[in-house]
Amino acid sequence: MFRQFRSEVEAALADALDALDLPTDDLGIERPPDDMDATLASSVAFRLAGEVGDAPPNVAATVAEAVSVAGADYVASVDTVGPYVNFHANERYLSDTLDSAAVDADYGALPDRDTSVVVEHTSANPTGPIHVGRARNPIVGDAVANLLEYAGYDVDRHYYVNDAGRQMAVFTWAYERFDEDDLDAEPARDRAEYDLVRYYRKGNAFLEEADADAVETAEAEIQSILQGLEAGDEETYERVGEVVDTVLGGMKECLGRLPAEFDEFVKETRFMRDDSTDEVAARLKETDQAVYEEDAWQLELDAWGIDKNLVFLRSDDTSLYTTRDLAHHEWKFANYDRAVTVLGEDHKLQADQLDATLELLGNDADRLGHVIYSYVNLPDGKMSTRKGTGVMLDDLLDEAIDRAREAVESRMDDRIRDDDLTDEDVERIAHQVGIGAVRYDIVSKQPAKAITFEWEDALDFEAQSAPFVQYVHARCAGILGEAAAAGIDVPGVTEDADGDVDLDALDVDAGALETEAARDLLREVARFPAAIEAAADDLEPHTIATFTREFADAYNAFYRECPVVTAETDELRDARIAVVAAAKHTMANALDVLGVEAPESM
Repeated sequence: MFRQFRSEVEAALADALDALDLPTDDLGIERPPDDMDATLASSVAFRLAGEVGDAPPNVAATVAEAVSVAGADYVASVDTVGPYVNFHANERYLSDTLDSAAVDADYGALPDRDTSVVVEHTSANPTGPIHVGRARNPIVGDAVANLLEYAGYDVDRHYYVNDAGRQMAVFTWAYERFDEDDLDAEPARDRAEYDLVRYYRKGNAFLEEADADAVETAEAEIQSILQGLEAGDEETYERVGEVVDTVLGGMKECLGRLPAEFDEFVKETRFMRDDSTDEVAARLKETDQAVYEEDAWQLELDAWGIDKNLVFLRSDDTSLYTTRDLAHHEWKFANYDRAVTVLGEDHKLQADQLDATLELLGNDADRLGHVIYSYVNLPDGKMSTRKGTGVMLDDLLDEAIDRAREAVESRMDDRIRDDDLTDEDVERIAHQVGIGAVRYDIVSKQPAKAITFEWEDALDFEAQSAPFVQYVHARCAGILGEAAAAGIDVPGVTEDADGDVDLDALDVDAGALETEAARDLLREVARFPAAIEAAADDLEPHTIATFTREFADAYNAFYRECPVVTAETDELRDARIAVVAAAKHTMANALDVLGVEAPESM
């Protein structure tokens, strides 16, 4: 409903400006300040004041007088407050919102756009366990993919596996070179990546500390692995593949705890074996930007504002990661309408070079979007997988669950609901809240901003954290369960022969909602689909986290002021029950976008 209301506002305002012979390129439509009673406002008077030659409040009054809302489904009236032109929704706006959101468990999901998108995220090198510093990629990436799905896109989730670089050659050499007895420690966990990473660390230590002759011999063996991959040697592929697949299997288990799951693991060597990398390199050599300098083929990208050359081929004609990634992205363009890649801040230059080179090769680089994020730190400092120091994502998730369990147990006496929680219930809630706290705390920040993860903030049930917003859903579920137990028909809970009870059967009237708290909550419900649309357009899932906090504030005001099951009349009770059902669907789906579970009880 909010999306249609906004469209009506845009059309009415554009018509008014056109009638006044004023430009319509920037309508300035926005959510009004909290102290302004309007559904939407326009700040267009600020922009037009200079052109009209009058003060913004006077311009706003002139524009408002020219606006016609005759025939609008949802716009009731227009007025001004100072320089703002304000648009107000009618009763039908709230009624239709209630009708839709209370019975639709998928409320907020937009119609199918018939557009395919591949979202590539995580893509951590398969060299060992995922550490906390990189945890933002799977969490943000999974939320971006969820968001695009809710926005109506056909989404595939891909993990791009770097199985052709020097790191994997070193890993393969070390795994074949050393025995268990050569290793310094037991695996930190009984899982494949924790076992094999010890070989990788041992190999790196050997290359740093061994005598020159031994290192030279080792480097020759490592180079032979790289050359075997480049030459398409099947035996070399199998040797490297054994290490890659084993480590990746363990990493999948870790990611599954978030959860972050993938439709396809696309290996880098795929684009060496099908000759597409060689084909890309040959095309690049033919461009005017190609130069041979410092024993390598490079591209000069000054025309794109990039000072650093892109090296795409070594002197021995072996390719680099960037060359193979170009072939990878052309494959994406051949199979999908759009592509989105989630990258760490240290890959910003790589992303710019990739865009420029794809355009140089004749591709429409606008089909590719990037989400660039800063890394996650713990208060103790940075982390490093290669040297075996730092905190792994598994450790963070374990501690999150333990801390959440303690928090749930400590709050047992303060619970409003009188149902008894079993040990299984406590464990379920601990997982939902603990892992939800990690995901929510990370995804709720703007990706470009650095994060220092603080337990006190992430697991604060009173602050604007995951438990704070999850509690809204649990409260909704509790109220609806109480109503159903009392024999009251409840949308989404009580079922008849045709499925869920609908609002027509309940004879719900949104007009019965006499308090501003109830109506304000319904207005927040109404704008959820538009929040999905805007967040998807900008690839900004953190704005949905902001929505959940604002929604929680509106819901809590309703909860404090509006008894539901014990409402004064049956008509008011049924209307409030429908509002609670609408709020439950809204919060459940907002949390689902973020990859955070919505508990039925807490």
